[in-house]
Amino acid sequence: MKLNLKNPIIFFDIESTGLNVSSDRIVELSALKILPNGDQEIKTRRLNPTIPISPEAQAVHGISNEDVKDCPTFKEVARSLANWMTGCDFAGYNSIKFDVPMLAEEFLRAGIDFDFRKRKLVDVQNIFHKMEQRTLSAAYKFYCSKSLENAHSAEADTVATYEILESQLDMYKETLENDVEFLSKFSIRNNTLDYAGRIVLNDKDIPVFNFGKHKGKSVSAVFRAEPSYYSWMMNGDFTLDTKQVLTKLYKEYSINPGTLL
Repeated sequence: MKLNLKNPIIFFDIESTGLNVSSDRIVELSALKILPNGDQEIKTRRLNPTIPISPEAQAVHGISNEDVKDCPTFKEVARSLANWMTGCDFAGYNSIKFDVPMLAEEFLRAGIDFDFRKRKLVDVQNIFHKMEQRTLSAAYKFYCSKSLENAHSAEADTVATYEILESQLDMYKETLENDVEFLSKFSIRNNTLDYAGRIVLNDKDIPVFNFGKHKGKSVSAVFRAEPSYYSWMMNGDFTLDTKQVLTKLYKEYSINPGTLL
């Protein structure tokens, strides 16, 4: 079943120097843009991460430091990439947990505030896990009856993810609607405010911390009782995105002290 689109949607996958969103960097990005009329455009680019690729990451994607030493940095391509992505929704495999946060972090490092929260996000892995509980290669075999060649190649994974979502729409016609807004809501697992899941909304839609000694406590209550906690987080090893969300809340509570709970 072909996707029913109101906006262009970009299926994308990244390969990186490692798995730490706050400290690792992108070494390869592949993005497949699908337009509402069905036209497609795919871009794949390797990037110089400016830091070493970990042996563990290289063992997975096969990209070496030598392979990317003469490639442009993310900062050098960030503006043109952001312009190309403007107005699009996004989809990927495990993208909400990893690819979107990693890409958002790279944009912030480059000085570009590309707000994915204003776009619809579809995570094909979350749909798959809700329905079948498998890996990407198994999902491709299960839904498309094909073997995934060149797994962990960003382009192969990106195209496979697009084909899987089309097959999911065929297989789960009674459950899934062919609508990106529905698929976005269906595939997002929780109510996190930041991509790393450090700050979430509780059942009363109040921002609360989701880690550490203040887990479950409202952000405003912690700021009131322990003002230094904000400074500790801003100086700590948290993602730029988490710090950005925290700063917005801090400013909101400072301007509107009545919102402290």
